[in-house]
Amino acid sequence: MLKTFPVFILTVVCILSPEQSEAVEKPNIVFIMVDDLGKDWISCYGADNIETPHIDALAKGGLKFHNAYSMPQCTPTRVTLLTGQYPWRTGWVNHWDVPRWGVGYFDWEKYTSFATVMKSAGYSTAIAGKWQINDFRVEPEALKKHGFDEWCVWTGFEAQNPPSAERYWDAYIHTSGTGSKTHKDKFGPDVYCDFLIDFMTKHRDEPMMVYFPMALTHGPLVHTPNEPKVSSKLDKHKAMVNYTDHLVGRLVGALDKLKIRERTIVIFTTDNGTSGGLRGTVKGKRPSGGKASKFEGGVCEPFIVNCPGLVTAGAETDALTDFSDLLPTFAELGRAMLPEEATLDGRSFAPLILGKAKDSPRDWIMALGHGAAKLDKDGVRGVKDYTARIIRDKRYKVWVDEGAKINALYDLKNDPLERSNLLNGDSADLAPVLAKFQQVVDKMPKRDARPQYRKRAALPWDKKIADSKPKPRRKRHKKKDDDDSN
Repeated sequence: MLKTFPVFILTVVCILSPEQSEAVEKPNIVFIMVDDLGKDWISCYGADNIETPHIDALAKGGLKFHNAYSMPQCTPTRVTLLTGQYPWRTGWVNHWDVPRWGVGYFDWEKYTSFATVMKSAGYSTAIAGKWQINDFRVEPEALKKHGFDEWCVWTGFEAQNPPSAERYWDAYIHTSGTGSKTHKDKFGPDVYCDFLIDFMTKHRDEPMMVYFPMALTHGPLVHTPNEPKVSSKLDKHKAMVNYTDHLVGRLVGALDKLKIRERTIVIFTTDNGTSGGLRGTVKGKRPSGGKASKFEGGVCEPFIVNCPGLVTAGAETDALTDFSDLLPTFAELGRAMLPEEATLDGRSFAPLILGKAKDSPRDWIMALGHGAAKLDKDGVRGVKDYTARIIRDKRYKVWVDEGAKINALYDLKNDPLERSNLLNGDSADLAPVLAKFQQVVDKMPKRDARPQYRKRAALPWDKKIADSKPKPRRKRHKKKDDDDSN
């Protein structure tokens, strides 16, 4: 069931022209999410040794956020933004590579995605890039059941199917109407982008919700069509960042060519911080952490919103938001219905985007989840009963351990790299700060939910309980930045 969103936008319509009114009522939304890239590789956020002119242009002509949280890793981030619910509520608190490991999957009967929500308001919906939380061999039309009209996605690394490992050159892609196949001699990111431009061309006269979870810049590190001779790991990574920016430019250019730019809200962000040893620097300083880290470098991501005439140009904000806010924000922008059966954790920041508010409604934001989930006799579950998490406001941040106890407090204003744990000192004046965060922690269940999905017959590649047990740590022979496991 869906429920009507309380829409403030109606109060705006009366003072706008008919063309602007329609744009406000049903703006197109293009949501771009890059894989494994932090602020340390986006030049408008102060990144050194890189230029991202197309992304920078979005920031110059739009609204740039400084306090936007993803989750630390792939699956928790993606499920959070799809559902508007925190991982502790959905159960997807750790990464789970469905095509490779089987067993669990993102169940359309248990969770309502933002695509389904937007379809309730008459939006045409499309996705291209990376999904990885369903196995298309088991359910070829999973994306349709999740609310997408059309799709063109890398299948994820399907166990026992080696060609499926490729998301870049010779990409193995699952497309609506044609199924899964290798695109010989093609660069996957071009295939995904071409598909979205074609979709926008076909649907230019109706409201569209376009989701572009890029395959870039996740490993394996590769050369790109624009830089075919790069060879070192760092140069390949830079080339992949450059190509990410190139694709953003292509999409925005297509909107201009289609003459729908002024009624299309473009959002640019990333799913978590930069992977492994590939972290860059911002004004000479390396981020406090990267992918899978609870430090700001792992979860506080670039986040830019742009729409000429609707979103104020050249603006910046310290407003708090996290990925649970995306579904309700999309819904309010599109006058859509919200799922009645789901308890949403997110809160819409549409008024902030449209210049009708100076701040978001959030007093705090949260992130949690890294590492692979595990199995027990009942199926997929989180690594722990209670997942360690971080909570912050505009100045302070706490780390909460697996016993639901605050074990670190940082002053991000004076210590942005989180080097000085204030709990180690004698700061009685911080007691109100800790008390505020403790109230947030106390309202969360002491045990995380389990992922919900319907059981199915076992498949040959299903992960076994014995395979899911933690193994002794050993020296890695494969660098983290080359790992394509999620």
